[in-house]
Amino acid sequence: MRIRWLGRVAYTDALALQRSLAGNRRHDYLLLLEHPNVVTVTRRTPVDHLLADIESLGAELVETDRGGDVTYHGPGQLVAYPIVEVPGRRGGGMADTAAYVASLEELLIESLRDVGVESGRIAGCTGVWVDLQGRQPQKIAAIGVRITRGRSMHGVALNVDPDLSWYERIVPCGIRDKGVTSLAALGVDVSMPEMVEVFTQRAMALFAPHIPVDRAGVGFRTRRMDLAPFTRGEGPGLSEATMSGQAPSEQAFSEQADGTSVRLLGRLAQAGATSHDPVRLRDRKPAWMRVKFDPAPEYRRVRSTMRGLDLVTVCEEAGCPNISECWNDGTATFMILGDRCTRACGFCLVDTRLPQAPDPDEAARVAEAVELMGLRHVVVTMVARDDLEDSGAGAVAEVIAAIRERSPQCRVETLVSDFKGCDKSLRTVFDAQPDVFSHNIETVARLQRAVRPSAGYARSLSVLGRAKAAGLTTKSSIIAGMGENDDEIRQTLVDLAALCVDIVTIGQYLRPTSHHLPVAQWWQPEVFDEWKRFGESVGIAHVESSPLTRSSYHARQSVDSLKSARITTNNVGNRADFVPGS
Repeated sequence: MRIRWLGRVAYTDALALQRSLAGNRRHDYLLLLEHPNVVTVTRRTPVDHLLADIESLGAELVETDRGGDVTYHGPGQLVAYPIVEVPGRRGGGMADTAAYVASLEELLIESLRDVGVESGRIAGCTGVWVDLQGRQPQKIAAIGVRITRGRSMHGVALNVDPDLSWYERIVPCGIRDKGVTSLAALGVDVSMPEMVEVFTQRAMALFAPHIPVDRAGVGFRTRRMDLAPFTRGEGPGLSEATMSGQAPSEQAFSEQADGTSVRLLGRLAQAGATSHDPVRLRDRKPAWMRVKFDPAPEYRRVRSTMRGLDLVTVCEEAGCPNISECWNDGTATFMILGDRCTRACGFCLVDTRLPQAPDPDEAARVAEAVELMGLRHVVVTMVARDDLEDSGAGAVAEVIAAIRERSPQCRVETLVSDFKGCDKSLRTVFDAQPDVFSHNIETVARLQRAVRPSAGYARSLSVLGRAKAAGLTTKSSIIAGMGENDDEIRQTLVDLAALCVDIVTIGQYLRPTSHHLPVAQWWQPEVFDEWKRFGESVGIAHVESSPLTRSSYHARQSVDSLKSARITTNNVGNRADFVPGS
Protein backbone atom coordinates (compact mmCIF):
# COMPACT_ATOMS: atom_id res chain seq x y z
CA MET A 1 0.00 0.00 0.00
CA ARG A 2 1.52 3.33 -1.11
CA ILE A 3 0.35 6.42 0.76
CA ARG A 4 1.29 9.80 -0.73
CA TRP A 5 0.66 13.27 0.70
CA LEU A 6 0.73 15.44 -2.45
CA GLY A 7 0.02 18.91 -1.07
CA ARG A 8 -2.14 21.26 -3.10
CA VAL A 9 -3.02 19.72 -6.46
CA ALA A 10 -5.23 20.99 -9.28
CA TYR A 11 -8.35 18.86 -9.66
CA THR A 12 -7.62 17.93 -13.28
CA ASP A 13 -4.08 16.83 -12.39
CA ALA A 14 -5.36 14.65 -9.55
CA LEU A 15 -8.04 13.13 -11.78
CA ALA A 16 -5.51 12.26 -14.50
CA LEU A 17 -3.21 10.72 -11.90
CA GLN A 18 -6.04 8.65 -10.45
CA ARG A 19 -6.98 7.31 -13.86
CA SER A 20 -3.39 6.30 -14.57
CA LEU A 21 -2.95 4.53 -11.24
CA ALA A 22 -6.33 2.83 -11.42
CA GLY A 23 -5.29 1.15 -14.66
CA ASN A 24 -2.28 -0.57 -13.06
CA ARG A 25 -3.60 -3.31 -10.79
CA ARG A 26 -0.14 -4.13 -9.42
CA HIS A 27 -0.11 -1.01 -7.22
CA ASP A 28 -2.61 0.19 -4.58
CA TYR A 29 -2.44 3.87 -3.60
CA LEU A 30 -3.99 6.28 -1.15
CA LEU A 31 -3.55 9.84 -2.42
CA LEU A 32 -3.95 12.57 0.20
CA LEU A 33 -4.11 16.21 -0.88
CA GLU A 34 -5.84 19.57 -0.95
CA HIS A 35 -7.35 21.20 -4.05
CA PRO A 36 -7.40 24.85 -5.05
CA ASN A 37 -10.96 26.22 -5.11
CA VAL A 38 -13.01 23.99 -7.41
CA VAL A 39 -16.68 23.02 -7.70
CA THR A 40 -17.28 19.60 -9.24
CA VAL A 41 -20.51 18.38 -10.77
CA THR A 42 -21.68 15.13 -12.31
CA ARG A 43 -23.84 14.48 -15.34
CA ARG A 44 -26.82 14.12 -13.04
CA THR A 45 -26.35 17.47 -11.29
CA PRO A 46 -29.42 19.71 -11.92
CA VAL A 47 -28.62 23.21 -13.16
CA ASP A 48 -30.40 24.79 -10.20
CA HIS A 49 -27.93 23.19 -7.79
CA LEU A 50 -25.44 25.86 -8.85
CA LEU A 51 -26.54 29.04 -7.09
CA ALA A 52 -23.86 31.38 -8.48
CA ASP A 53 -21.47 31.88 -11.39
CA ILE A 54 -18.70 29.77 -9.89
CA GLU A 55 -15.95 30.66 -12.37
CA SER A 56 -16.51 34.41 -12.05
CA LEU A 57 -15.95 34.02 -8.30
CA GLY A 58 -12.48 32.54 -8.82
CA ALA A 59 -13.05 28.79 -8.70
CA GLU A 60 -12.89 26.14 -11.40
CA LEU A 61 -16.07 24.35 -12.46
CA VAL A 62 -15.32 20.75 -13.50
CA GLU A 63 -17.61 17.94 -14.61
CA THR A 64 -16.32 14.68 -13.20
CA ASP A 65 -17.12 10.97 -13.40
CA ARG A 66 -17.73 10.15 -9.74
CA GLY A 67 -21.05 9.42 -8.10
CA GLY A 68 -23.09 11.94 -6.14
CA ASP A 69 -24.00 15.52 -6.94
CA VAL A 70 -22.35 18.95 -6.78
CA THR A 71 -19.65 19.58 -4.17
CA TYR A 72 -16.85 21.99 -3.34
CA HIS A 73 -13.15 21.34 -2.75
CA GLY A 74 -10.63 23.88 -1.56
CA PRO A 75 -7.73 24.75 0.72
CA GLY A 76 -8.29 23.54 4.28
CA GLN A 77 -10.12 20.42 3.14
CA LEU A 78 -8.43 17.02 3.40
CA VAL A 79 -9.17 15.02 0.25
CA ALA A 80 -8.39 11.29 0.13
CA TYR A 81 -8.46 9.20 -3.04
CA PRO A 82 -8.04 5.44 -2.45
CA ILE A 83 -6.97 3.59 -5.61
CA VAL A 84 -7.62 0.05 -4.38
CA GLU A 85 -9.32 -3.22 -5.22
CA VAL A 86 -12.89 -3.26 -3.90
CA PRO A 87 -14.08 -6.72 -2.79
CA GLY A 88 -17.12 -8.16 -4.54
CA ARG A 89 -20.38 -9.08 -2.89
CA ARG A 90 -19.72 -12.02 -0.55
CA GLY A 91 -16.19 -12.29 -1.93
CA GLY A 92 -17.03 -12.42 -5.63
CA GLY A 93 -19.01 -10.92 -8.48
CA MET A 94 -19.50 -7.17 -8.90
CA ALA A 95 -17.82 -4.82 -6.44
CA ASP A 96 -19.88 -4.21 -3.33
CA THR A 97 -20.13 -0.43 -3.67
CA ALA A 98 -22.46 0.04 -0.69
CA ALA A 99 -20.11 -1.84 1.64
CA TYR A 100 -17.13 0.14 0.34
CA VAL A 101 -18.87 3.49 0.91
CA ALA A 102 -19.88 2.35 4.39
CA SER A 103 -16.24 1.50 5.15
CA LEU A 104 -15.19 5.01 4.09
CA GLU A 105 -17.85 6.50 6.34
CA GLU A 106 -16.58 4.43 9.25
CA LEU A 107 -13.01 5.52 8.51
CA LEU A 108 -14.09 9.16 8.74
CA ILE A 109 -16.18 8.62 11.88
CA GLU A 110 -13.24 6.98 13.66
CA SER A 111 -10.81 9.69 12.51
CA LEU A 112 -13.13 12.40 13.82
CA ARG A 113 -13.52 10.58 17.12
CA ASP A 114 -9.73 10.61 17.44
CA VAL A 115 -9.80 14.44 17.46
CA GLY A 116 -12.73 14.63 19.87
CA VAL A 117 -15.69 14.95 17.47
CA GLU A 118 -18.66 12.59 17.60
CA SER A 119 -20.25 12.02 14.20
CA GLY A 120 -22.40 9.53 12.38
CA ARG A 121 -24.60 8.64 9.41
CA ILE A 122 -28.01 9.76 8.19
CA ALA A 123 -30.06 7.22 6.27
CA GLY A 124 -30.29 8.12 2.60
CA CYS A 125 -27.63 10.86 2.85
CA THR A 126 -24.16 9.60 2.02
CA GLY A 127 -21.37 11.19 4.05
CA VAL A 128 -20.59 11.89 7.69
CA TRP A 129 -22.63 14.27 9.85
CA VAL A 130 -22.45 16.02 13.21
CA ASP A 131 -25.22 17.27 15.54
CA LEU A 132 -27.34 14.31 14.51
CA GLN A 133 -29.95 15.02 17.20
CA GLY A 134 -30.26 18.72 16.39
CA ARG A 135 -32.82 20.43 14.20
CA GLN A 136 -30.34 20.79 11.31
CA PRO A 137 -27.55 18.19 11.19
CA GLN A 138 -24.42 19.40 9.42
CA LYS A 139 -22.21 17.50 7.00
CA ILE A 140 -18.53 17.53 7.85
CA ALA A 141 -17.29 15.02 5.26
CA ALA A 142 -18.53 14.15 1.79
CA ILE A 143 -18.08 10.90 -0.15
CA GLY A 144 -18.22 10.30 -3.89
CA VAL A 145 -16.68 7.26 -5.58
CA ARG A 146 -16.42 5.49 -8.89
CA ILE A 147 -15.61 1.79 -9.21
CA THR A 148 -14.56 0.38 -12.55
CA ARG A 149 -13.71 -3.31 -12.97
CA GLY A 150 -13.31 -3.58 -9.22
CA ARG A 151 -10.90 -0.62 -8.87
CA SER A 152 -11.89 2.48 -6.93
CA MET A 153 -11.40 6.14 -7.80
CA HIS A 154 -12.35 9.41 -6.10
CA GLY A 155 -13.08 9.20 -2.39
CA VAL A 156 -13.70 11.48 0.58
CA ALA A 157 -13.38 15.16 1.50
CA LEU A 158 -13.10 16.09 5.18
CA ASN A 159 -13.57 19.75 6.15
CA VAL A 160 -10.71 20.75 8.44
CA ASP A 161 -10.76 24.53 7.95
CA PRO A 162 -12.03 25.47 4.45
CA ASP A 163 -13.87 28.63 3.44
CA LEU A 164 -17.43 27.52 4.20
CA SER A 165 -18.93 30.42 2.25
CA TRP A 166 -18.43 28.41 -0.94
CA TYR A 167 -21.15 26.01 0.18
CA GLU A 168 -23.62 28.92 0.06
CA ARG A 169 -23.06 29.09 -3.72
CA ILE A 170 -24.14 25.50 -4.36
CA VAL A 171 -26.65 22.96 -3.06
CA PRO A 172 -24.05 20.69 -1.42
CA CYS A 173 -24.54 17.08 -2.55
CA GLY A 174 -28.03 18.10 -3.69
CA ILE A 175 -29.29 18.36 -0.07
CA ARG A 176 -31.14 21.62 0.65
CA ASP A 177 -32.36 21.14 4.20
CA LYS A 178 -29.07 20.43 5.97
CA GLY A 179 -25.92 22.46 6.58
CA VAL A 180 -22.17 22.05 6.15
CA THR A 181 -19.54 22.59 8.82
CA SER A 182 -15.84 22.06 9.55
CA LEU A 183 -13.60 21.14 12.45
CA ALA A 184 -12.59 24.78 12.80
CA ALA A 185 -16.23 25.91 12.87
CA LEU A 186 -16.86 23.37 15.65
CA GLY A 187 -14.03 24.90 17.66
CA VAL A 188 -11.64 21.97 17.16
CA ASP A 189 -8.06 23.21 16.94
CA VAL A 190 -6.35 20.69 14.66
CA SER A 191 -3.91 21.51 11.86
CA MET A 192 -3.91 19.90 8.44
CA PRO A 193 -0.66 17.94 9.14
CA GLU A 194 -2.16 16.62 12.38
CA MET A 195 -5.40 15.61 10.66
CA VAL A 196 -3.50 13.94 7.83
CA GLU A 197 -1.60 11.83 10.37
CA VAL A 198 -4.76 10.84 12.25
CA PHE A 199 -6.55 9.92 9.03
CA THR A 200 -3.53 8.02 7.68
CA GLN A 201 -3.29 5.83 10.78
CA ARG A 202 -6.98 4.92 10.50
CA ALA A 203 -6.66 4.35 6.73
CA MET A 204 -3.74 2.00 7.23
CA ALA A 205 -5.86 -0.09 9.57
CA LEU A 206 -8.65 -0.23 6.96
CA PHE A 207 -6.75 -0.72 3.72
CA ALA A 208 -3.51 -2.38 4.82
CA PRO A 209 -3.96 -4.19 8.14
CA HIS A 210 -1.62 -7.04 7.22
CA ILE A 211 0.63 -5.66 4.45
CA PRO A 212 3.57 -3.23 4.36
CA VAL A 213 2.83 0.47 3.92
CA ASP A 214 5.09 2.85 1.97
CA ARG A 215 4.59 6.51 2.93
CA ALA A 216 6.00 9.62 1.25
CA GLY A 217 4.93 13.21 0.73
CA VAL A 218 5.73 16.73 -0.28
CA GLY A 219 6.53 19.32 2.38
CA PHE A 220 3.58 21.10 3.99
CA ARG A 221 2.96 24.66 2.87
CA THR A 222 3.01 26.98 5.86
CA ARG A 223 2.81 30.38 4.14
CA ARG A 224 2.01 31.75 0.70
CA MET A 225 5.61 32.54 -0.21
CA ASP A 226 6.60 28.87 -0.09
CA LEU A 227 5.51 28.40 -3.69
CA ALA A 228 6.79 31.73 -5.04
CA PRO A 229 9.48 31.39 -7.73
CA PHE A 230 12.86 32.85 -6.85
CA THR A 231 15.31 34.67 -9.12
CA ARG A 232 18.98 33.82 -8.85
CA GLY A 233 19.97 37.30 -9.98
CA GLU A 234 18.61 38.76 -6.75
CA GLY A 235 21.32 37.05 -4.72
CA PRO A 236 20.84 35.89 -1.11
CA GLY A 237 17.53 36.86 0.45
CA LEU A 238 15.94 36.48 3.86
CA SER A 239 15.79 32.97 5.27
CA GLU A 240 12.60 31.40 6.56
CA ALA A 241 14.16 31.40 10.03
CA THR A 242 14.88 35.13 9.86
CA MET A 243 11.31 35.86 8.72
CA SER A 244 9.88 33.89 11.64
CA GLY A 245 12.15 35.66 14.12
CA GLN A 246 14.47 32.71 14.68
CA ALA A 247 18.22 33.02 14.39
CA PRO A 248 19.72 31.27 11.33
CA SER A 249 21.72 28.17 12.16
CA GLU A 250 25.50 27.97 12.07
CA GLN A 251 25.18 25.85 8.94
CA ALA A 252 23.04 28.53 7.27
CA PHE A 253 25.66 31.20 8.03
CA SER A 254 28.39 28.94 6.69
CA GLU A 255 26.53 28.31 3.48
CA GLN A 256 25.61 31.97 3.09
CA ALA A 257 29.30 32.86 3.32
CA ASP A 258 29.87 30.31 0.57
CA GLY A 259 27.43 32.25 -1.63
CA THR A 260 24.25 30.22 -1.25
CA SER A 261 20.94 32.07 -1.14
CA VAL A 262 19.56 31.53 2.35
CA ARG A 263 16.09 31.51 0.81
CA LEU A 264 17.03 28.20 -0.80
CA LEU A 265 18.40 26.95 2.49
CA GLY A 266 15.12 27.90 4.17
CA ARG A 267 13.15 25.84 1.66
CA LEU A 268 15.47 22.89 2.15
CA ALA A 269 15.15 23.16 5.93
CA GLN A 270 11.35 23.22 5.65
CA ALA A 271 11.56 20.05 3.56
CA GLY A 272 13.66 18.40 6.24
CA ALA A 273 16.87 18.27 4.19
CA THR A 274 19.16 18.84 7.16
CA SER A 275 20.52 15.36 7.80
CA HIS A 276 23.59 15.76 5.60
CA ASP A 277 26.49 18.18 5.87
CA PRO A 278 26.33 19.96 2.49
CA VAL A 279 29.34 19.69 0.23
CA ARG A 280 31.09 23.08 0.16
CA LEU A 281 31.29 24.86 -3.18
CA ARG A 282 35.07 24.78 -3.21
CA ASP A 283 35.37 21.14 -2.21
CA ARG A 284 37.11 18.89 -4.73
CA LYS A 285 34.83 16.54 -6.65
CA PRO A 286 35.35 12.79 -6.21
CA ALA A 287 37.26 11.04 -8.96
CA TRP A 288 34.14 9.51 -10.52
CA MET A 289 32.65 12.99 -11.08
CA ARG A 290 35.59 14.31 -13.09
CA VAL A 291 35.20 14.20 -16.87
CA LYS A 292 37.97 14.73 -19.35
CA PHE A 293 37.00 17.20 -22.07
CA ASP A 294 37.74 15.88 -25.57
CA PRO A 295 37.38 18.48 -28.37
CA ALA A 296 37.69 15.91 -31.17
CA PRO A 297 36.80 16.74 -34.82
CA GLU A 298 33.20 15.53 -34.46
CA TYR A 299 32.71 17.79 -31.43
CA ARG A 300 33.97 20.76 -33.40
CA ARG A 301 31.70 19.87 -36.35
CA VAL A 302 28.62 19.74 -34.15
CA ARG A 303 29.53 23.04 -32.51
CA SER A 304 30.10 24.64 -35.91
CA THR A 305 26.70 23.46 -37.15
CA MET A 306 24.96 24.84 -34.05
CA ARG A 307 26.73 28.19 -34.34
CA GLY A 308 26.09 28.48 -38.06
CA LEU A 309 22.35 27.97 -37.62
CA ASP A 310 22.17 30.09 -34.44
CA LEU A 311 20.75 27.21 -32.40
CA VAL A 312 20.76 26.67 -28.64
CA THR A 313 21.66 23.37 -26.96
CA VAL A 314 20.86 22.39 -23.41
CA CYS A 315 24.27 20.72 -23.45
CA GLU A 316 25.86 24.16 -23.21
CA GLU A 317 23.14 26.13 -21.41
CA ALA A 318 22.87 23.62 -18.56
CA GLY A 319 26.63 23.00 -18.36
CA CYS A 320 26.35 19.24 -19.01
CA PRO A 321 29.58 17.38 -18.11
CA ASN A 322 29.02 14.89 -20.94
CA ILE A 323 29.01 17.44 -23.75
CA SER A 324 32.18 16.25 -25.51
CA GLU A 325 31.18 12.55 -25.25
CA CYS A 326 27.75 13.18 -26.75
CA TRP A 327 28.86 15.61 -29.43
CA ASN A 328 31.69 13.30 -30.47
CA ASP A 329 29.00 10.61 -30.78
CA GLY A 330 27.17 12.91 -33.20
CA THR A 331 24.24 13.60 -30.85
CA ALA A 332 23.04 16.80 -29.25
CA THR A 333 19.99 18.05 -27.40
CA PHE A 334 18.40 21.06 -29.06
CA MET A 335 16.77 23.59 -26.74
CA ILE A 336 13.96 25.52 -28.40
CA LEU A 337 11.93 28.62 -27.52
CA GLY A 338 15.03 30.60 -26.61
CA ASP A 339 17.56 30.34 -23.83
CA ARG A 340 15.56 32.02 -21.05
CA CYS A 341 13.22 30.07 -18.79
CA THR A 342 10.15 31.45 -17.00
CA ARG A 343 10.87 29.19 -14.03
CA ALA A 344 13.88 29.23 -11.75
CA CYS A 345 14.56 25.78 -10.37
CA GLY A 346 17.21 25.58 -7.68
CA PHE A 347 19.48 23.18 -9.59
CA CYS A 348 19.36 24.61 -13.13
CA LEU A 349 21.84 26.92 -14.85
CA VAL A 350 19.50 28.10 -17.64
CA ASP A 351 18.97 31.89 -17.73
CA THR A 352 15.84 33.23 -15.98
CA ARG A 353 15.65 36.76 -17.36
CA LEU A 354 12.53 37.94 -19.20
CA PRO A 355 12.17 35.63 -22.23
CA GLN A 356 12.12 36.90 -25.79
CA ALA A 357 9.46 36.23 -28.43
CA PRO A 358 9.66 32.76 -30.04
CA ASP A 359 11.59 32.58 -33.33
CA PRO A 360 9.17 31.62 -36.15
CA ASP A 361 12.04 30.04 -38.17
CA GLU A 362 13.41 27.91 -35.33
CA ALA A 363 11.71 24.67 -36.37
CA ALA A 364 13.16 24.89 -39.89
CA ARG A 365 16.67 25.56 -38.57
CA VAL A 366 16.53 22.64 -36.11
CA ALA A 367 15.36 20.34 -38.91
CA GLU A 368 18.21 21.56 -41.13
CA ALA A 369 20.75 20.85 -38.40
CA VAL A 370 19.38 17.35 -37.86
CA GLU A 371 19.69 16.68 -41.59
CA LEU A 372 23.21 18.13 -41.83
CA MET A 373 24.37 16.05 -38.86
CA GLY A 374 22.72 12.87 -40.16
CA LEU A 375 21.18 12.14 -36.75
CA ARG A 376 19.29 8.91 -36.11
CA HIS A 377 17.94 10.02 -32.74
CA VAL A 378 17.41 13.65 -31.79
CA VAL A 379 16.35 15.10 -28.43
CA VAL A 380 14.38 18.34 -28.48
CA THR A 381 13.98 20.05 -25.13
CA MET A 382 12.55 23.43 -24.22
CA VAL A 383 12.70 26.17 -21.66
CA ALA A 384 9.49 26.56 -19.69
CA ARG A 385 7.40 29.27 -21.37
CA ASP A 386 4.55 29.96 -18.96
CA ASP A 387 4.24 33.38 -20.62
CA LEU A 388 2.81 31.84 -23.82
CA GLU A 389 -0.86 30.90 -24.19
CA ASP A 390 -0.02 27.27 -24.96
CA SER A 391 3.17 27.24 -22.83
CA GLY A 392 5.16 26.46 -25.98
CA ALA A 393 3.38 23.23 -26.97
CA GLY A 394 2.74 24.43 -30.52
CA ALA A 395 6.44 25.15 -31.07
CA VAL A 396 7.35 21.63 -29.91
CA ALA A 397 4.85 20.11 -32.35
CA GLU A 398 6.21 22.28 -35.19
CA VAL A 399 9.78 21.10 -34.56
CA ILE A 400 8.69 17.44 -34.56
CA ALA A 401 6.88 17.91 -37.87
CA ALA A 402 9.82 19.79 -39.45
CA ILE A 403 12.33 17.10 -38.46
CA ARG A 404 10.08 14.33 -39.75
CA GLU A 405 9.69 16.11 -43.09
CA ARG A 406 13.45 16.46 -43.70
CA SER A 407 14.73 13.36 -41.85
CA PRO A 408 11.94 10.77 -41.74
CA GLN A 409 14.36 8.08 -40.55
CA CYS A 410 15.28 10.04 -37.42
CA ARG A 411 13.65 9.25 -34.07
CA VAL A 412 12.44 12.34 -32.20
CA GLU A 413 12.51 12.50 -28.40
CA THR A 414 10.91 15.51 -26.71
CA LEU A 415 11.86 16.63 -23.21
CA VAL A 416 9.17 19.11 -22.22
CA SER A 417 7.78 21.14 -19.35
CA ASP A 418 4.47 20.29 -17.67
CA PHE A 419 2.60 22.95 -19.74
CA LYS A 420 0.91 23.91 -16.44
CA GLY A 421 -1.06 20.67 -16.69
CA CYS A 422 -3.20 22.02 -19.54
CA ASP A 423 -4.87 19.15 -21.40
CA LYS A 424 -5.10 21.12 -24.65
CA SER A 425 -1.38 21.93 -24.68
CA LEU A 426 -0.43 18.38 -23.80
CA ARG A 427 -2.70 17.04 -26.53
CA THR A 428 -0.91 19.26 -29.06
CA VAL A 429 2.36 17.47 -28.30
CA PHE A 430 0.75 14.03 -28.01
CA ASP A 431 -0.85 14.44 -31.45
CA ALA A 432 2.58 15.20 -32.94
CA GLN A 433 3.54 11.65 -31.92
CA PRO A 434 7.12 12.00 -30.65
CA ASP A 435 8.92 8.67 -30.54
CA VAL A 436 9.70 9.33 -26.87
CA PHE A 437 7.81 11.73 -24.60
CA SER A 438 10.06 12.81 -21.74
CA HIS A 439 9.14 14.90 -18.72
CA ASN A 440 11.36 15.03 -15.65
CA ILE A 441 10.16 14.42 -12.10
CA GLU A 442 13.62 15.79 -11.07
CA THR A 443 13.56 14.96 -7.35
CA VAL A 444 11.71 13.07 -4.64
CA ALA A 445 8.32 14.17 -3.34
CA ARG A 446 9.58 15.77 -0.12
CA LEU A 447 12.03 18.10 -1.91
CA GLN A 448 9.81 19.28 -4.77
CA ARG A 449 8.89 22.63 -3.24
CA ALA A 450 12.49 23.38 -2.33
CA VAL A 451 14.01 22.24 -5.63
CA ARG A 452 11.43 23.43 -8.17
CA PRO A 453 8.85 25.67 -6.51
CA SER A 454 6.93 26.40 -9.72
CA ALA A 455 6.27 22.72 -10.47
CA GLY A 456 4.77 19.81 -8.56
CA TYR A 457 5.23 16.10 -7.95
CA ALA A 458 1.58 15.22 -8.60
CA ARG A 459 1.42 17.33 -11.75
CA SER A 460 4.54 15.71 -13.20
CA LEU A 461 3.15 12.26 -12.46
CA SER A 462 -0.16 13.20 -14.07
CA VAL A 463 1.60 14.49 -17.21
CA LEU A 464 3.50 11.21 -17.58
CA GLY A 465 0.31 9.25 -16.98
CA ARG A 466 -1.56 11.20 -19.65
CA ALA A 467 1.27 10.65 -22.14
CA LYS A 468 1.17 6.91 -21.49
CA ALA A 469 -2.62 6.89 -21.90
CA ALA A 470 -2.06 8.56 -25.29
CA GLY A 471 0.03 5.54 -26.33
CA LEU A 472 3.46 7.18 -26.15
CA THR A 473 6.75 5.77 -24.92
CA THR A 474 7.46 7.74 -21.73
CA LYS A 475 10.65 8.77 -19.97
CA SER A 476 11.60 10.70 -16.84
CA SER A 477 14.68 11.67 -14.86
CA ILE A 478 15.78 11.94 -11.21
CA ILE A 479 18.62 14.11 -9.91
CA ALA A 480 20.28 12.65 -6.80
CA GLY A 481 22.33 14.49 -4.22
CA MET A 482 20.07 17.39 -3.20
CA GLY A 483 19.06 16.04 0.22
CA GLU A 484 17.03 12.91 -0.50
CA ASN A 485 17.66 9.47 1.00
CA ASP A 486 17.88 6.05 -0.60
CA ASP A 487 14.33 5.04 0.33
CA GLU A 488 12.92 8.17 -1.31
CA ILE A 489 14.69 7.44 -4.60
CA ARG A 490 13.15 3.97 -4.53
CA GLN A 491 9.70 5.40 -3.72
CA THR A 492 9.98 7.71 -6.71
CA LEU A 493 10.97 4.80 -8.95
CA VAL A 494 7.94 2.86 -7.72
CA ASP A 495 5.66 5.83 -8.47
CA LEU A 496 7.07 6.08 -12.00
CA ALA A 497 6.70 2.33 -12.47
CA ALA A 498 3.07 2.53 -11.33
CA LEU A 499 2.47 4.91 -14.24
CA CYS A 500 4.19 2.46 -16.62
CA VAL A 501 7.01 4.90 -17.44
CA ASP A 502 9.33 3.10 -19.86
CA ILE A 503 12.72 4.79 -19.33
CA VAL A 504 14.19 6.54 -16.27
CA THR A 505 17.57 8.23 -15.93
CA ILE A 506 19.26 8.92 -12.58
CA GLY A 507 22.35 11.10 -12.16
CA GLN A 508 24.35 12.97 -9.52
CA TYR A 509 23.60 16.65 -8.97
CA LEU A 510 26.41 19.07 -9.76
CA ARG A 511 26.05 22.57 -8.34
CA PRO A 512 26.36 25.07 -11.23
CA THR A 513 27.04 28.23 -9.19
CA SER A 514 27.03 29.50 -5.62
CA HIS A 515 23.45 30.75 -6.05
CA HIS A 516 22.17 27.22 -6.61
CA LEU A 517 21.25 24.49 -4.17
CA PRO A 518 24.24 22.97 -2.38
CA VAL A 519 25.26 19.39 -3.06
CA ALA A 520 24.01 17.47 -0.02
CA GLN A 521 26.19 14.42 -0.73
CA TRP A 522 28.03 12.47 -3.39
CA TRP A 523 26.29 9.15 -3.99
CA GLN A 524 28.72 6.29 -4.69
CA PRO A 525 28.65 4.69 -8.19
CA GLU A 526 27.63 1.37 -6.61
CA VAL A 527 24.44 2.98 -5.30
CA PHE A 528 23.48 4.11 -8.82
CA ASP A 529 23.97 0.51 -9.98
CA GLU A 530 21.64 -0.67 -7.22
CA TRP A 531 19.00 1.93 -8.18
CA LYS A 532 19.14 0.63 -11.75
CA ARG A 533 18.55 -2.94 -10.58
CA PHE A 534 15.71 -1.88 -8.29
CA GLY A 535 13.97 0.30 -10.90
CA GLU A 536 13.98 -2.47 -13.47
CA SER A 537 12.82 -5.00 -10.86
CA VAL A 538 9.64 -2.99 -10.19
CA GLY A 539 8.73 -2.81 -13.87
CA ILE A 540 10.61 0.09 -15.51
CA ALA A 541 11.92 -1.34 -18.78
CA HIS A 542 15.21 0.58 -18.84
CA VAL A 543 16.98 2.58 -16.13
CA GLU A 544 20.12 4.53 -17.08
CA SER A 545 21.81 5.25 -13.77
CA SER A 546 25.31 6.53 -13.01
CA PRO A 547 26.82 9.63 -11.38
CA LEU A 548 27.33 11.35 -14.75
CA THR A 549 23.98 10.38 -16.28
CA ARG A 550 21.80 13.28 -17.42
CA SER A 551 18.28 13.38 -18.92
CA SER A 552 19.44 12.86 -22.49
CA TYR A 553 22.55 10.80 -21.79
CA HIS A 554 22.64 7.70 -24.00
CA ALA A 555 19.16 8.67 -25.25
CA ARG A 556 19.49 6.65 -28.46
CA GLN A 557 20.96 3.66 -26.66
CA SER A 558 18.17 3.74 -24.03
CA VAL A 559 15.47 3.45 -26.69
CA ASP A 560 17.41 0.68 -28.44
CA SER A 561 17.60 -1.14 -25.11
CA LEU A 562 13.88 -0.60 -24.57
CA LYS A 563 13.07 -2.18 -27.93
CA SER A 564 15.29 -5.16 -27.08
CA ALA A 565 13.51 -5.56 -23.75
CA ARG A 566 10.14 -5.63 -25.51
CA ILE A 567 11.32 -8.24 -27.98
CA THR A 568 12.74 -10.38 -25.17
CA THR A 569 9.58 -10.00 -23.11
CA ASN A 570 7.38 -11.03 -26.03
CA ASN A 571 9.59 -14.01 -26.89
CA VAL A 572 9.74 -15.49 -23.39
CA GLY A 573 6.12 -14.71 -22.54
CA ASN A 574 7.05 -12.74 -19.44
CA ARG A 575 4.41 -10.85 -17.46
CA ALA A 576 2.26 -8.81 -19.80
CA ASP A 577 2.49 -5.59 -17.84
CA PHE A 578 6.32 -5.47 -17.69
CA VAL A 579 6.63 -3.16 -20.69
CA PRO A 580 3.34 -1.58 -21.77
CA GLY A 581 2.78 -1.46 -25.50
CA SER A 582 3.38 1.90 -27.12
